[in-house]
Amino acid sequence: ACGAISGFHATQSPMMARCMTNEKQGRPIFYGAMIVEGLVALIWAAAANAFFSQNGMGENNAAIIINEISTSWLGVLGGGLAVLGVIFAPITSGDTALRSARLIMADMFAVDQKPIKNRLLICVPMFLVAAAILLYSLNDAEGFNIIWRYFAWANQTLGVITLWALSVWLMRTRRKWHWMTLIPAIFMTVVVTLYILIADEG
Repeated sequence: ACGAISGFHATQSPMMARCMTNEKQGRPIFYGAMIVEGLVALIWAAAANAFFSQNGMGENNAAIIINEISTSWLGVLGGGLAVLGVIFAPITSGDTALRSARLIMADMFAVDQKPIKNRLLICVPMFLVAAAILLYSLNDAEGFNIIWRYFAWANQTLGVITLWALSVWLMRTRRKWHWMTLIPAIFMTVVVTLYILIADEG
């Protein structure tokens, strides 16, 4: 992983340069993060099921649902903390996504990212595109929901591509272990393909 990061011209902080000293650390770090994220999702799913079984489901806007559950169960203070947590999660995701996109573009076009002007050369157009998408979502009542569905699909599709790439790599280097990523790759390929063929936005 650190080798991959150094391939991005080591433009991040010194912490990034010494993030992992051994490949074996990848399993507890990345699997652990995914397991925790899955647990958080299950907690929210359970909370939503319990809340709406009692109160009825009259809303499909995630932000309103989260606010309702949080403030109803945790009061104003607890609800505020929960809502802030939900707000910070996408902000950090967006920050990571934009930084990753900049580094990928820099790597693709061999643009050195040490000078600030080179960073701005890549990130300013990306920020303008992001701003245009946000303006669209604000001006259209269904804009955010449409963008979110496309984002969710694209995110899962990226995961599928990554699983297939890992499967090929494992097949070539460690033949015994390729099924660990191949089975999820096949399953998720079916999921994302069926979704985009069936959903209205498809």
